[in-house]
Amino acid sequence: MISGLLGGLAWLPSSVAVAQPANLVVRGLPDFTDLVEQVGPSVVNIRTLEKARPSTPGAGGSDEEMQELFRRFFGVPMPSVPRQGPRQNRPQEEAQPRGVGSGFILSADGYIMTNAHVVEGADEVMVTLTDKREFKARIVGADKRTDVAVVKIQATGLPAVKVGDVSRLRVGEWVMAIGSPFGLENTVTAGIVSAKQRDTGDYLPFIQTDVAINPGNSGGPLINMRGEVVGINSQIYSRSGGFMGISFAIPMDEAMRVSEQLRSTGRVSRGRIGVQIAPVTKEVAESIGLGKVQGVLVRGVEEGSPAEKAGIEAGDIITRFDGKTVEKPADLPRAVGNTKPGSKVALTVFRRGATKDMTVVVAEIEPEKVATAAPEKKAPAAKMAHLGLSLSDLTDAQKKESRVRAGVRVDAAVDAAARAGIREGDLILAVANTEVSSVQVFESLMARIDKTRPVSVLIRRGDGAQYVLIRPTP
Repeated sequence: MISGLLGGLAWLPSSVAVAQPANLVVRGLPDFTDLVEQVGPSVVNIRTLEKARPSTPGAGGSDEEMQELFRRFFGVPMPSVPRQGPRQNRPQEEAQPRGVGSGFILSADGYIMTNAHVVEGADEVMVTLTDKREFKARIVGADKRTDVAVVKIQATGLPAVKVGDVSRLRVGEWVMAIGSPFGLENTVTAGIVSAKQRDTGDYLPFIQTDVAINPGNSGGPLINMRGEVVGINSQIYSRSGGFMGISFAIPMDEAMRVSEQLRSTGRVSRGRIGVQIAPVTKEVAESIGLGKVQGVLVRGVEEGSPAEKAGIEAGDIITRFDGKTVEKPADLPRAVGNTKPGSKVALTVFRRGATKDMTVVVAEIEPEKVATAAPEKKAPAAKMAHLGLSLSDLTDAQKKESRVRAGVRVDAAVDAAARAGIREGDLILAVANTEVSSVQVFESLMARIDKTRPVSVLIRRGDGAQYVLIRPTP
């Protein structure tokens, strides 16, 4: 019976050693305890606050949203978070909680790196160290294009992180994250590098991992087994809002280049040459005699741009820039963006069966727009008590930024609107299948709708749109 199960395998005496393949390496699971002790003190919790705005009952409920997220995921109230009274009863200038995130200490004199979206729009930034000391931080600079920000606290002798060499990072390598998911400080998670050079943005080739990252982890460090920071945890791919096995980190070499500019000038300067580009397909490469698929196709050239002055034409294929081969479309904007404005750079184009060398003087890309102190005037807000909504008209700038033709902004959502899932900052595009172009139109539509029945509302949040059903409060 035993011989039949073994299928002809020979029995060997216990004293006989069985040869193992020379390349077989047996490893146990890694132990992260020493890494946590080493890097943990360099990781900070970041809380952002904003000043309460008048006449916005129920708006900006960061505490309430965090409590709801915690209840949804864990089924219990979130610990150590004091309840806040109704916002409308607080002093108008009192700073109220806005959000939570993570960061890590870059230098012993108080420079801290985090994500730009963590500190965006904050009136105050509070940094808490692992020893429970709390500091009010100054925003040194933030770069939305790479989602990197640097803040500064008044402290010395801080435990700074060690910056690792991203080029040595290998797919399959163990990595660890420390941060504040859902406001839970000093949370440690671990996993492996799933991929490198993920093209999810024009300027960043992200590191993909399966390390558990959730809201609040943003800005925290991604750490290799040598205790070095190799990335900033920035994004997750999720259909639920929680971790689903795919996380993205900003490579530390890219982040350091940005932080150096932020610390020296408070902003990031990038190059541009003024071309619209597209991929080169295999069929096109074969038909024009390019050979292998490489380079980027120039679809258009901006009038008066550096590219036009250099002689680049629509239909050209840029194959090299500043001595480096352009393999795919993402390579060119990254190479140009990382070039100092004013530099003379050699590039090569393929045009009508032949290559042509050119020189282009790189210009500076338009700086990111910063909100001015005097925004466009808004129409008076509409307050729909039975729906729990407070609305205002969109300015032309807001329409352009959100890429919408019409709509109204939700300034506050409580009661029925909040239960339907509407949040402050959402855009209402339509009510009962009718486009909403202004607060006045919204009021007119609502005046004709039965206030005792649910109302179908089309909202825009970020880049997505969805329908919600508001059931009015009796």
